Amino acid sequence: MTRNEILETANTYICGDREADYGTPEENFTAIAKLWSCWLDIEISAHDVAIMMTLLKIGRLQTGAPKEDTYVDACGYLACGAEIVLKSK
Repeated sequence: MTRNEILETANTYICGDREADYGTPEENFTAIAKLWSCWLDIEISAHDVAIMMTLLKIGRLQTGAPKEDTYVDACGYLACGAEIVLKSK
C-alpha cells in the first residue's frame, strides 16, 4: 500500500460511513472524553482522545506485526485530532 493509498483509505473511513454511524469525530471523541474523564478522574479533551487513540495504534506497531489498517487508522485519528484542535483556533 502506498502512502497515497493509506491517506485515501483513511479519508474514506473518517469522512464516510463512520461519521454517519457514530457522528462527527468531534461529537464522538467528546463523548469518549467525558467517559474517560469520569473513569480517570482528570479532564480529557476530544483532542486528547485523538492523540491517545493514535498512541494505541503506535503501541500495536511496537508489539505486533505491522498491518495496513494500523497505519490507516493512525493517520485517520491524527487527521481528526488536527481538525478538532485547528477548528477551535
